Amino acid sequence: MEKNLQEEFTPVVKFEPPLYKQRYQFVKDLVEKYKPKKVADLGCADCSLLWMLKFCSCIEVLAGLDICANVMREKMHTLSPLPVDYLQPSERSLTVTLHHGSVAHKDPCMLGFDLVTCIELIEHLEESELEKFPEVVFGFMAPSIVVISTPNSEFNSLLPRVMLYRHPDHKFEWSQAQFQSWALETARCYDYSVEFTGVGHPPTGMEKVGFCTQIGVFFRKYPQTGESVQSEKPMEAVYKTVFKAVYPSLKDEKYLQNAVINEVLFTAQIIKHRLMSKREEYSDEPETKSKFQSSMDCFSDYLEKLVVEKNMEPFVSGNEVYIPLTTIFSFPKVNRLCGTFEKLCKLIAGKVTLSSDGSAVMFNIEHENEEN
Repeated sequence: MEKNLQEEFTPVVKFEPPLYKQRYQFVKDLVEKYKPKKVADLGCADCSLLWMLKFCSCIEVLAGLDICANVMREKMHTLSPLPVDYLQPSERSLTVTLHHGSVAHKDPCMLGFDLVTCIELIEHLEESELEKFPEVVFGFMAPSIVVISTPNSEFNSLLPRVMLYRHPDHKFEWSQAQFQSWALETARCYDYSVEFTGVGHPPTGMEKVGFCTQIGVFFRKYPQTGESVQSEKPMEAVYKTVFKAVYPSLKDEKYLQNAVINEVLFTAQIIKHRLMSKREEYSDEPETKSKFQSSMDCFSDYLEKLVVEKNMEPFVSGNEVYIPLTTIFSFPKVNRLCGTFEKLCKLIAGKVTLSSDGSAVMFNIEHENEEN
């Protein structure tokens, strides 16, 4: 829930990188391994973990929940799209939402997640909240994976600045045996398995003390059915949404169309430039046409060495240059964006100047020369 400052500054044990970063990296590694699409961070605090996870390409939905709305608001702007996200939309969709509420309450907005993280959260819960926590997370939300980290009280003797607990808001801190007992019982009740690990290694010769932060990774044994989820749904939402950001995505046809138009024009301009350069180079030679065609057989590495078939040749007619759409569609990036030739034609219709039969992008050389 917070970066415990006592953990980071101590003359006896110093963690590098800092312990909170090790916890976040643990979650990121888990995401990269299991590729969840929907991730919720309970006790998200200043949104640092969410900010790190928004760069994981597999994630399409990120949600944060915290009991303190003001803490979320301080840094929630870091979760907003940047100008570059609009200039270069991602191929994936991404929605980030922050909710104000308690982990002791059920809300339908928290259903359907693949991974739920609870990083340094449970030790902040009152006894009544801790009693409800397993039912909310494992029974109601029932994600495929749950990650819970909490301080290991056995390590506190190595942290001289810690008097009782590592943070004044902690309600308890468990030993390894206490955490494992709670975790195993929770896993048994809700049909999960659990694996124990941690971050923050003890000094050499004191391995029995265990990790400074102990971690339990829970895996749901059986898939949850849609019927069981529906039967558990509360009638009304209890969380308040304090932030929501929908990132521009190529899955949105508006952004896809802009990307395709820009790429088509960019590709056509490069082909036209090379075409005009070769035309000028061979304009005084008797075999201009054959030499020009052979010169078009191989493009630069930037154009990925695309070999253009004869029936796809760009050509000049009077003051107009024609770049066949079939040629443009053959370029990997255009092909990947559109998927089909029909999709390409649909997306650029009315947005790009085409030949009368609609088969080629058309440029007027005379107009361009006048502008120059």
